[in-house]
Amino acid sequence: MILYHGSTELVERPEIRKRKPEDNFLDFGAGFYTTTSHEQAERWARIKMRRENKSVGYVSFYEFDLEAAEKECELKRFPSADLEWLTFVVTNRNGKSTGDRSDMHIGPVADDNVYQSIRYFETGVYDAEYTVKKLKTEVLHDQWTFHTEKALSFVRFIESQEVR
Repeated sequence: MILYHGSTELVERPEIRKRKPEDNFLDFGAGFYTTTSHEQAERWARIKMRRENKSVGYVSFYEFDLEAAEKECELKRFPSADLEWLTFVVTNRNGKSTGDRSDMHIGPVADDNVYQSIRYFETGVYDAEYTVKKLKTEVLHDQWTFHTEKALSFVRFIESQEVR
C-alpha cells in the first residue's frame, strides 16, 4: 500500500524523533505521521510551510508492507471518531501518557473542524456523547502514525513531489 507524508523536508528515511513540546498537540503523540490521502499530505505540507515561513514543501511517497507489519507489530486501529478515539486524542493533545505501547496507531485525523468540537468537549461545552455524534458528521481523512523503529522497518521511500 502507498502512504504519504507532508512536510517542509524531503524525508527519504523516516525516523521517530524524540518527543518535543509541540508533540502535545498531535492526535497520536510523538511519531512519524502518514496518510493514505495524497490530498491530506499536501495539506500538511502547506500548513508546515505557513508555520515555518517556507516557500517549498514536499509530499513523500512510501510503500508500506501492511501484511508483514501486522504479523510483527502491535497496531492499534480506530475505525471511526468514536469515544475511544476521542479520549485517546484528547489525552495525547494534553501531553499526558495514554499508557498505550502500540508500534502504530491508525485512525481519523482531527482537522480544524474536528479540533473545535474537541475543544468544546475539553471545556465542558459538549459532553462525550454529543461530541462523538457531531464528529460522525465530519468527513475525516486517515492518519497512520509510526511510533517505533520496528514499525518503520516496513516502510520504503519511493519518491517525492514538491509543493509550492
